[in-house]
Amino acid sequence: MTSDVRDKIDIRRGDITRLAIDAIVNAANTSLLGGGGVDGAIHRAAGPLLLAECRTIGGCPTGEARLTGGYNLPARFVIHTVGPVYHSTTPEKAAGLLKRCYENSLALAAQNGVEQVAFPAISCGVYGYPIEKACRVAIDATIRFLETETVVKKVIFILFSDANRKVYADYLAHLENISD
Repeated sequence: MTSDVRDKIDIRRGDITRLAIDAIVNAANTSLLGGGGVDGAIHRAAGPLLLAECRTIGGCPTGEARLTGGYNLPARFVIHTVGPVYHSTTPEKAAGLLKRCYENSLALAAQNGVEQVAFPAISCGVYGYPIEKACRVAIDATIRFLETETVVKKVIFILFSDANRKVYADYLAHLENISD
């Protein structure tokens, strides 16, 4: 990992709905019509116009991503992606689907001129993806994307707990140590 790529990655603890950036990523369900956890928080903060726009999209398959406005959020856009339910498939297939969530979300961000994008820990809530495994997929996919991408200038991983933030920070520090 080059220092240029490392400088584009930020890991924080906090509330994704409060970030005033170009786009936040929603860990959505396939209907895109709201749910619990991060999905519910984003829908509540964005207001009813987000739900109205999501109704026009027709859902989103696992691993893919869709873009909407941010409405009452401080973020300009919401990128909705549907992560895998960890125990509904093999670990290898779950990893592949989760990787596609990050790749497709980042590609959609770049296509829409998004310079700053924030991700929650996709699939780590009720979908049961172990945080340590999800973290590796998320950071590895992001690094690969940033190695060739020029539009996206900052990727923020914003985690709800200090414990989860530490998992991400420790993994990124490990990658820095092996690339020195």
